[in-house]
Amino acid sequence: MRISALLGFLFLGLQALAQNTQVDYESIYKIKDEGFNNSQVMDIAWNLTDRIGPRLTGSEGLKKAYDWTSQMYKDWGLTNVKVEAWGDFGPGWEVDKNYIAMTVPYYQAMIAIPKAWTPGTGKEITAEVVYVEINSEEDLAKYKGNLKGKVVLMPTTTEAVNGYDADARRYTDEELEGMTKVAVRGGRGGGNFSASRMSDFRRASNLRRAAYTMLKEEGVALVLNTNRGGQGTFFTSNGARNDDSALPEMEMAPEHYNRMVRLLQKGEKVMVEAETKTRFLKNDTKGYNVVGDIVGTDAKLKNEVVMVGAHLDSWFAGTGATDNAAGSAVMMEVMRILKTSGVKLKRTVRIGLWSGEEQGIFGSRNYVQNTFMADKKPNAAHQNFSAYYNMDNGTGAIRGIYLQGNEATKGLFEEWFKPFHEIGASTITTSNTGGTDHLAFDGVGLPGFQFIQDPIAYNTRTHHSNMDIYEALEEVDLKKNAVIIAAMVMQTANMDAKMPRKPKEF
Repeated sequence: MRISALLGFLFLGLQALAQNTQVDYESIYKIKDEGFNNSQVMDIAWNLTDRIGPRLTGSEGLKKAYDWTSQMYKDWGLTNVKVEAWGDFGPGWEVDKNYIAMTVPYYQAMIAIPKAWTPGTGKEITAEVVYVEINSEEDLAKYKGNLKGKVVLMPTTTEAVNGYDADARRYTDEELEGMTKVAVRGGRGGGNFSASRMSDFRRASNLRRAAYTMLKEEGVALVLNTNRGGQGTFFTSNGARNDDSALPEMEMAPEHYNRMVRLLQKGEKVMVEAETKTRFLKNDTKGYNVVGDIVGTDAKLKNEVVMVGAHLDSWFAGTGATDNAAGSAVMMEVMRILKTSGVKLKRTVRIGLWSGEEQGIFGSRNYVQNTFMADKKPNAAHQNFSAYYNMDNGTGAIRGIYLQGNEATKGLFEEWFKPFHEIGASTITTSNTGGTDHLAFDGVGLPGFQFIQDPIAYNTRTHHSNMDIYEALEEVDLKKNAVIIAAMVMQTANMDAKMPRKPKEF
């Protein structure tokens, strides 16, 4: 970074701190009153989960969510409401039937679901289960001619063990304090990506591909696999979206998977019956976002934009409650609070509910490129943008904010969070966090922020699992989050200047 750019960045930060830190307590009162006493966040979340259901990108469920959310925008008085195509995604995918049970040595219904973007079995099948263990290319030969019509299990290291720690938890004061510390790491020693480890990874990957090709050539009827999980919960993976010749696959609870493995390893015969029906949706392969505005009231500043957003798409084994109906419901509630409470907003406030996040942050990345960039350079809309706020870490209460290295904003947020210290939100860290839609904005030099949230059971029980359902939502936390974010947006929309930016050269 050039010295002149660094000095300019620090000057902008001091200027913003001097002009914009004052908290508008009158507006905060209105936001708290509306958000805590008249909240609709749980009703919004219920519609997205129980009523609409899973919202895999390209699915019929996500189409229903587009229709419902855009209508709610209009009902609340938002303008410029659009279900807006961002580009080509590819075929959608639906599960129409899902059944598997072990029938020999005894009957046991099993917890499983088709792997994403894999075909169904085509009919009900009754087949013997075979445990296929392949540790080298030479192992492939011993299975040739023996797998046609069989159901195949592959080796796994996944174990379902008794848990002695609570699934759900909140951050301790010590953990939050630790987040404010800056860690400086050395660049020597190779770390986790040494040449030998990369070689091992490539070798294992090549072996998996060779094994999968052999299974297809053999005419296997169904492949079963498992991921992490336990106590009735299983976690799903991204599947074979770009493989038109994929085998029927199911992912299942590790307890049921490992039971069959143990039986087979002890020499017992195992048989299952199964039927899965899936559909590939090819009539409309576009991806869409749902956007809407509250137009600013200041004649000079209303062309500048503050955004909130969350991804509307979900995974499909549950109803996508914590990932990410929670974030979508909160951001919709933010817009409702701002509109209903009547707080002044000098700049235009826009919501974006994204699709394709689970497959690669596609919706927000394409929105950013289509809206703020031209020929890979910033356009006028880029110049008129202030800040983006994102929520995508489950149902947990906001405890603070990640600044993504944007140190010039630290003083602003330290002041703006003061009205929420009493509800546990006070941690301001310059650290980065990844994996979700704020990165699309940060990547082109626009201020993009993600909030620190209590983990609750996000990583242990709900994220991409069959138990990501309405019951996992924490009502009090979602109310808090909507109020906090609405306050941050109000303060940002009414700043004298736009949010300070990190230096970036294009």
